[in-house]
Order: sequence, then C-alpha cells, then structure tokens
Amino acid sequence: MAELGSKGVTAGKIASNVQKKLTRAQEKVLQKLGKADETKDEQFEQCVQNFNKQLSEGTRLQKDLRTYLASVKAMHEASKKLTECLQEVYEPDWPGRDDTNKIAENNDLLWTDFHQKLVDQALLTMDTYLGQFPDIKSRIAKRGRKLVDYDSARHHFEALQTAKKKDETKIAKAEEELVKAQKVFEEMNVDLQEELPSLWNSRVGFYVNTFQSIAGLEENFHKEMSKLNQNLHDVLLGLDKQYSGNALPVKAQPSDSTPAKANKSPSPPPDGSPITSPETKTANHELEPSTLEAPGASIPKSPSQPAEAARAGAEAAGSEAAAGAEASKTEADSGSSSLPAVVVETFPATVNGTVEGGASSERADMPPGFLFKVQAMHDYTATDTDELQLKAGDVVLVIPFENPEEQDEGWLMGVKESDWIQHKELDQCRGVFPENFTERVQ
Repeated sequence: MAELGSKGVTAGKIASNVQKKLTRAQEKVLQKLGKADETKDEQFEQCVQNFNKQLSEGTRLQKDLRTYLASVKAMHEASKKLTECLQEVYEPDWPGRDDTNKIAENNDLLWTDFHQKLVDQALLTMDTYLGQFPDIKSRIAKRGRKLVDYDSARHHFEALQTAKKKDETKIAKAEEELVKAQKVFEEMNVDLQEELPSLWNSRVGFYVNTFQSIAGLEENFHKEMSKLNQNLHDVLLGLDKQYSGNALPVKAQPSDSTPAKANKSPSPPPDGSPITSPETKTANHELEPSTLEAPGASIPKSPSQPAEAARAGAEAAGSEAAAGAEASKTEADSGSSSLPAVVVETFPATVNGTVEGGASSERADMPPGFLFKVQAMHDYTATDTDELQLKAGDVVLVIPFENPEEQDEGWLMGVKESDWIQHKELDQCRGVFPENFTERVQ
C-alpha cells in the first residue's frame, strides 16, 4: 500500500508540474501577443545584464589564465631542456661545472615554484570566484518562472472578478493562489535584488587582487631568474677567459696550384696581403742578416718593423726602383752599409698585429677613421633605426663613434663593406651592431 501511495504522490507531483508548465506557456504566449500584461522591473533587468556580463568576463579570464599557466609550464620544460643541454656539453674538466649544475637545479626549482604559486594564488581563487555564478544563475531563472506564475495567477483572479457570472468560491481560491504566488516570487526577488548588485561590485576587488598576485609573482620570479642568469653569465665568462688565449693560428693562404680548403678562415684584406699570425711574426724576427746579403735576393716583409720605417720605405720606393740592380751592385762593391737601411725601409709596419705594408692605398678606399674589419657569424635583425641589419657572412668596416660616450658596452659602429663600396656615404649607411654577432677578420 505504501508503495502505491508513493507512486500516487509521485504521479500527482508530475501532474502538478506538467500543469504548471502548461499554464506558464499559455501565459507567455498571451504576453507576447499583447493580450496579457507582464510585470516589469527595469532595475532588476539591469542587474541581470550586469550579471551576464560579469560571468562572461570571468569565464574569459579563467580561460586566458589557464592558457597562461600552460605557457608557463611549456616554458619550464623548454628551459629545463636547454639547461640539460648545457650540462651535457659542459665538459668535466672545465671550470665552473659544479656551478652550472647548481644553476640548472635552481632554475628548475624556480620555474616549479612559480607555476605552483600561480595555481594557488590566481587559478584557485578564480575558480572560487566563478563557483558562485551557477547557483545565482539558476535562481534568476527560477525567479523568472515564479514571475510568470504570479502574472498568471493575477490574470486568473482578475478574470474571475470581472466575469458576468461570479463564483465566489473560485474567486476566493484564485485569490489564495495569487497571494501564495506573489509571496514566493517576492521572496526570491528581494534576495536577488540584494545579491546581484553586491556581486557586481565585488568584481573590482577580485580583479585587483588577481592581477596584483600575478604581477607580484612575476616580479619575484624574474628577479630571482635574473640572479641565476647573472651567475651563469659569470661562470661562462670565466670559462671564456681561461680558453680565449687558445685561438687557432691562421694558416698561410694557399697558392694558386693548391686547392683552397673549405673552412671558416678570416677573409684576407682587399689588397691580397696575408693576415699576420703569431707564427709568421716569429719567423720574421728570427731571420738572419746573412740571408739578405746575396745580391738580388728578395727581401721578406717583416710585420715587426715600425710604422715610420714603412712610410720612409714608401717615399724611397721611386728612387730605389729607378736605381735598379746596378745601384744595388755599386753599393755592395763600395762596402756601403746601406743594405740594412734598404731592408728597414721596405719592411711593412704593424699596428696591433695587423700588417700595414701597402695599407696607404687600402685605407684610401676605407671610410674615415677605419679601424678594422669584422665578419657577421650570425644573422642580426635590427631593432632600431640606428642599427645595422646583418646577414651571416656580411663584412663590416668598423669606425669610431663620433661621440665615444655614446658607445655602449658590446656594441660597435660600422658600415657594411658592400654599402661603402656602392655609396661611399657614411651618414646613410653607418650604424651600430652587437660585437658578439661578429668575428674580427682584419
């Protein structure tokens, strides 16, 4: 019997709900057709619009925050792989290996801590904030249904009152249903009228706290990461200083009969003179005078002679050529000591290890103040109008800054050799570029 009673109650509940839905549907149709008036509350409708906007903004913020966290995690993985690569290539006997391992470990911990704090202080707070919207949204929808019930009960009661044949029993029952529907609606309406404006105003404090947390976490993260990067920079600088003196010697240029090797040797100067290496300098210093005493012997060029001797040799070149071999023989027969002077005059000078012999003709074609040449080892994309755009292999003629105080550490002023050859104009062609993207070739 109890089971039948239970089924009967359930069936009655279902029937009641079906009847309510039919009544609401009829009421909505009459309202849309203009045959029944609808209770309006413009202030509440504005609150509902604000609620929907707030929900949309919060949902978007939550989505973008999750995307940001996914990007942080991806950056963590990429940074981890990069430091692992450094650990693999950093050979055991290099100084600072233990430091690089410690830096890599701290780098990993810093990324992990940053991601976790973003989750705790931003994402979880975001989830809590949005967690209150579904319930309020459901209550707003329910209030709308109760408003339709109230309007329907009101119209039914008014229809019975204006009927020609009045039934007091039906009127009393309709009035009772109207009062009940009005009470249910007003209770829900009052609660929402208080909650929706409060929820709308809470968005300001929530946005402030959320973005302040993210900004603070980012600031601390980048500050600590900057320290790690500085430590890594110092370690690598120490490694560079220890091994910078072990540069590979530049070999002599191959002759026409010897095929050139495909290697990354520095480009020779435009006049074809070989680049001076430590080996050739030593060889020239060790030449014995006896090797120069034979008549007609070619006099090797020594990059160790002073620049003054080179200029004197250039001035005497015309007269020496006119005198020819006969003048040389006469001087030798007379026991003159001018041979060493001839040797000195024909020796090229060096400046900072660079052969200056014949440089007068070369420097005449160079921009004013030309210092040396470099070659781009990597592409460099200019980020400002005063910078040079470089491609790997470009040769740049380095010149001094007009105002030395404007030179930043690690930057050089220059003009690409191709631009200089074509335009011979500094104002339009020169620019600054990072020194570590290039390699000195002359």
